[in-house]
Parts: sequence; C-alpha cells; structure tokens
Amino acid sequence: MPSAFTHIFVAEMLGKTRFPQEPMAPRFWVLTAVCSILPDVDVAGFYLGVKYGDLFGHRGFFHSLLFALIVALLVVLFAFPAISRFSRRWWALLAFFFVVTASHGLLDSMTDKGMGVGFFIPFDNTRYFMLWRPVDASPMSIPRFFGHAGLHVLYNEIIWIWTPMIALYAIVRLYRRGRERAI
Repeated sequence: MPSAFTHIFVAEMLGKTRFPQEPMAPRFWVLTAVCSILPDVDVAGFYLGVKYGDLFGHRGFFHSLLFALIVALLVVLFAFPAISRFSRRWWALLAFFFVVTASHGLLDSMTDKGMGVGFFIPFDNTRYFMLWRPVDASPMSIPRFFGHAGLHVLYNEIIWIWTPMIALYAIVRLYRRGRERAI
C-alpha cells in the first residue's frame, strides 16, 4: 500500500482541483484526509484474527467501492447537514468523498505486493491489481517506515504519484485560468 502521506496528498490535491474557487471549511479538509486513509481500518482485523484474504481482511470490503459510497453518503449527510439533499452541491460533495475514499483502493492496486483489492466486494470477492504496478508497497511497521525502506517508498511515491498529481493540478489550474480570460 502507498503510505498514509501519499493517500492524504492525493485526496487533498483532488480537493484543490475540484473546489479551487471557493474556500472550504476546515472540516472539509479534515474529512478529506480521514476518508483517504479510512479503508486501512481493516488492518485492525489482523489483531482480531481476521485473515488477509477474508471478506473483512486487508484490502477487502473496506477497500471496496460499496464502502466508499457508504462513507461518502454518511459524510455528506452528517458533516454537511445544511446542504440541501439531492441539490447539485450535495451530489458534488457525495461524488467527491466517494472518489477520495475509493482512491485508496486504486492506489493500493498499483503496488507491487499483496493479494489485490476487492473493489466489488460483497458482490464479487475477486481481488484486483492494476495492469501497471509501479508503486512500492509501504512497510507495515512504523519503525521500518521511518528507516531506509520508508525513504525508498516515499521517493518512489514522489515519482509515480505525487509528480503526476502536481502536474494534473497545474494543468487544471492553467485550463481554468484560460477559460476565465476568455470570458
């Protein structure tokens, strides 16, 4: 799996790309970060006897698209109650938090280790990887992450994830500036 830093970075960049013109409340940014790493709550299962390949094992249900939809719905309903339900703004927030939560599984499916990601659990228990997997898996232990292995992973993530996200953000910004000048 990519590091928590990278999951959060991707989510925050998506937020800055999606909602650039309006100042978002601090809870928006906090929830963006939380949703981006929330699927890894499944690692608690290791301590409860849940096996990696089980339905609720690592990269199982909590990495699924259904889980991302449930999380997005709960976030929008409870964290943004003033937004009129089913309004354009409500749907935009729902879609955003769905994408942010689902991005976790997408990034995990690009790593070089593990059993894949259960995107369609509980409807299909198959675990999937992307065809192209350039991202080195992050060490699971905190001491190893803050050692040589963790530095190697961060370097790899900067090349394969951070740089393209910064480029995407720059392209979107330039495009929006061009549209504003044209008007």
